Amino acid sequence: MPPDDAPASTADPALDATAAPRKRAKPGERREQILQTLAAMLEQPGAERITTAALAARLQVSEAALYRHFASKAQMFEALIDFIESSVFGLINQIAAREPAGAAQAARITAMVLQFGERNPGMTRVMVGDALVGEHERLQARMNQLFDKLEAALRQSLRDGAAQDDGALTPDANAKLSAALLVAFVAGRLQRFARSGFRRSPSEQLDACLARMLSMM
Repeated sequence: MPPDDAPASTADPALDATAAPRKRAKPGERREQILQTLAAMLEQPGAERITTAALAARLQVSEAALYRHFASKAQMFEALIDFIESSVFGLINQIAAREPAGAAQAARITAMVLQFGERNPGMTRVMVGDALVGEHERLQARMNQLFDKLEAALRQSLRDGAAQDDGALTPDANAKLSAALLVAFVAGRLQRFARSGFRRSPSEQLDACLARMLSMM
């Protein structure tokens, strides 16, 4: 970068023989730009259904340029879902490796998913399905599967923790019920976050809420 006090150039780059040619994005970089822009557009509160025309206009490229990287808009959303899934379950694996199984581990996983949504508002709209209305039905099915996998991970953590407690009664049934309760809490908090225009934080009074739920487990 030139220093702040450097004079601005008045030369027309198109006429300047020494001007560097415009750098073209590499295929992988352009694909990443498309997904980042789509996610950013989803972060706009009250955003309507995003069209490829609007996405192309934001990127200042043609729609044909989008289709060189994705066969359809559904594939773009699938790539976002892939990112959500790999991020969330990568972090779940890290938590499981660091902390003993049980209610505290399940609470940490629950908090992590809500914090992920808070840091990625556009992804939250995908997770709760708002951004998928009118899109291919397989996209919502994939998000349903993600929450099913989250519930299974919580159930496993709670069941393994209960197995270490000699006084626990029917650990399988209790783990199943508690995991379902935690997933319903996550889904509700993320839904409220999205529908409030990202004003109501999903981690609002989180410690107190988790402590109350954990006391019943």
